[in-house]
Amino acid sequence: MRMRKHFATGAAMAAAATMVLTACGGGSSTSTSTSSSSSDSGAPKGTITVGSAYETTDYSPITTSALGMGANWQVLEGLYRFDMSDYSVSPALAAGDPVKVSDTEYEIALRDGAKFSDGTDVKAADVVSSYERTTSDKSIFRQFFTFVDSVSAKDDKTVTVKLKYPFSNLKERFVNVHVVPSTMSEDALKAKPVGTGPYKYDNISATEITAVPNEHYNGKTPAKAATLKWSALKDDAARLSAALGGSIDIMEAVPAAAQDQLKAAGWNVEAKPGYGNPFMMFNTQKAPFDKPEVRRAFIKAIDKQKLISSALNGQAVEAKSFLPEANPAYKKPATDLSYDKDAAKKLLADAGASGLTVNLVTTDHPWVLSLVPQIKSDLEALGLKVNHQQMASSALYSTVTDVDNPTYDVVLAPGDPSVFGVDPGIIVSWWNGDNVWTKKRDGWQVSDPDSFKKLQGLMDEAVQLDGDAAKAKWGEVQDLLAEQSVIYPLVFRNMITASNPKKVDGFKAISATSLQLLGVSAK
Repeated sequence: MRMRKHFATGAAMAAAATMVLTACGGGSSTSTSTSSSSSDSGAPKGTITVGSAYETTDYSPITTSALGMGANWQVLEGLYRFDMSDYSVSPALAAGDPVKVSDTEYEIALRDGAKFSDGTDVKAADVVSSYERTTSDKSIFRQFFTFVDSVSAKDDKTVTVKLKYPFSNLKERFVNVHVVPSTMSEDALKAKPVGTGPYKYDNISATEITAVPNEHYNGKTPAKAATLKWSALKDDAARLSAALGGSIDIMEAVPAAAQDQLKAAGWNVEAKPGYGNPFMMFNTQKAPFDKPEVRRAFIKAIDKQKLISSALNGQAVEAKSFLPEANPAYKKPATDLSYDKDAAKKLLADAGASGLTVNLVTTDHPWVLSLVPQIKSDLEALGLKVNHQQMASSALYSTVTDVDNPTYDVVLAPGDPSVFGVDPGIIVSWWNGDNVWTKKRDGWQVSDPDSFKKLQGLMDEAVQLDGDAAKAKWGEVQDLLAEQSVIYPLVFRNMITASNPKKVDGFKAISATSLQLLGVSAK
């Protein structure tokens, strides 16, 4: 008899964290939150300045911007939160763990006395409206909650969650519902959201964000600094200069080649293996990229080990499947996508696609651009002509891919859905669920609806299984993803972060994009 549970149970996720990360944390807490005065050792003091590798104008609770999402971790709360250093989950706005009413119904009480940073009381209705926003048609978070039947307010302080089937990772998924006042407009939320976290936004500009302690916060992770400041320094050299010059205290996305220089200056530098990757995405609505053989040829043409040793300074591992080997659901797919120039050339010839002129569009992230010369060379070794264009991510998605009838050929861009969790349902559905990726960006739903529907069916089955049965089903998913190669990772990068121990205390590096600043204090 089939067990209808999600594969990545709490134990499995903890195991994944142990393999993926260098730190390992404890399990969930069921205790009721205490006031900040009982857990704080003193008034917040000092300023912590971080050099962010990203920029954005979107801070909404459903932003997918690395900077917006990372900053929101300190300002907005879900019912539960991840410690991003090990993916352990604990109550945030919730008073404790969900109370089981039946296999498909749970009740979640809100933290007693919880208020938004504007002083208004948090009510269950705010949770409901935030859930509805998170799962709206325009939200890419929507596919994370296909197991939910309904979310409703039992009373002002209790939320009822009804499921379509038993699902063991309820808390982990509801981390991604950031609760904001139901009265706030979409424009206001995008510009400067109000939350229940230990910090509140003070000022947001194109180049700098500041946040200060939320005087109404009464949870278990109070603010430790008087001011958090994010400086948007997209250029690697600018961030490095700011670090060595002392104008920032924490540096995001350290270039691998700069590690020794920072260490020599007394900084702590840590590289953590993770899920972030450069992926190739094909316009499957445009010939010859509507043929899986052509897409596979491009992936096989790229010497991933050479990319790792040269452009990435050894700080990555080859993507041998859609999931990294550290994930408990990993399976080496039946379709081999490892580097093989001759096999790639034959795939193109057999598909009648030799001698193509290809337009490769990439983001302008410095580390992505560092990959382009070799990728261009590897593809041209097949007899292709490759034209390259670089664009900011926002422009690439808004003007090139997220349009009706896109005309691009191939995109190379960075991605890291592990900010939402590391269970395979999160990682796979981010790029391959019923969302903008498959509807517009790669067009899979349009170009090959049969294989797309097959994938959705496999994922629907996998999330209702447990143990070996789930692993086998996720293996089928990885087989299909490799066979189709609609969007595929080349390598999985290490995330390298640096902090100045003379300036900050309590900082923990994470394996996902962005920075976690909860619990960090200024010296």
